[in-house]
Amino acid sequence: MTAQQQELALRVREIAQAEFAPRSLEWETTGAFPEPNIKLLAEAGVLGAAVPVEYGGQGGSWLDSAVILEEVAKTCYVTAMATLGELGVQPRAIAAYGSDELKADLLPRIAKGQAICSICITEPDTGSDISSVATTARRDGDEFVITGTKALISRLDVVDVLLVCLRYAEPGTATNGLGNVGMIVVERERAGVRVSEGVQTLGGEKLFTLTLDEVRVPAKNVLLGPGEFAKLMSAFNGQRCLNASISIGISQGALDHAIARSTERVQFGRPISGFQGLRWMISDCALDIEAARALVHKAAWNDGRQFPSRYDSAIAKVFSNEMSLRVTDRVLQIFGGHGFTRDQPAERYLRWARYGGLGGGTPQLLRDGIAKELYKAASQEKAHA
Repeated sequence: MTAQQQELALRVREIAQAEFAPRSLEWETTGAFPEPNIKLLAEAGVLGAAVPVEYGGQGGSWLDSAVILEEVAKTCYVTAMATLGELGVQPRAIAAYGSDELKADLLPRIAKGQAICSICITEPDTGSDISSVATTARRDGDEFVITGTKALISRLDVVDVLLVCLRYAEPGTATNGLGNVGMIVVERERAGVRVSEGVQTLGGEKLFTLTLDEVRVPAKNVLLGPGEFAKLMSAFNGQRCLNASISIGISQGALDHAIARSTERVQFGRPISGFQGLRWMISDCALDIEAARALVHKAAWNDGRQFPSRYDSAIAKVFSNEMSLRVTDRVLQIFGGHGFTRDQPAERYLRWARYGGLGGGTPQLLRDGIAKELYKAASQEKAHA
């Protein structure tokens, strides 16, 4: 990391330890959106890391965002997931593909924490297979009329702006495939937008169902036109780095607790930190975390094409997600029977770690993508031989 990124990490760490950690259990128990924490990050000047300078942000890199999220995730999973929306694909997609009008309207408000965005892709019958998206947008003069249902969407209890993945439905167009899939910005207050009661997750945050019933939006709200959704697939490479950075933060936070616990807990007349078997467990945690961090930083740093590569980001995400489950499981074991109770933090970190492999591309899907990139590179090398 650069000196500036080290300073950024320290600044966020101080805020997270002082402000987020004491109320972390409250946020995951109630499932409420941690608005005070988002406000603190905005006031500290870090919430706009993904927003270009000309729109009031810091114009930071993907690595800057990863550094911020790791520090937040050490103390509060719910706040990390809330912050992900402002540091990840939403503002960067608007900055990269939005019209000048959309950028001028949304990006300054995102940087100030005044516009909460949700990206709406998943549907009741569509997860990883985006080519099967059923939500439609029908052109009607200078407007689009949007109809469909989205599932497992975060932040809808406080959202201001929805980035809706949909299929442009015109006579004769396909009902599957990516050829006419795109994205339109929908303001929450528009008629026909309905949000369900939230369902609380294992990690504490709430997820919602979004219903769009003949919602009319102006054509100027188009973010990605028919067939342009493939552009956003590149942006998701960056999002995978950020998902992985949350896994690393969770793991580091759990390890910090395990080190403190093992120096305080006395068995057989001495602290358990003196037993070789436990020390090896601590060392294995550190080995895993450092390796994952190196992969994420490599992927986030190599973003010369605006977004990190598919190969680097997939490797970083798969390793980090699975690493986090290993580390938090070891940490719970170090806490012993007490770690299985809600009185100690170990079980919380294990729960937090489970989401990583569910969002932003499953390990199975990404492993297949990694193999495709390897075979593609081998084929190209053979062709040039």
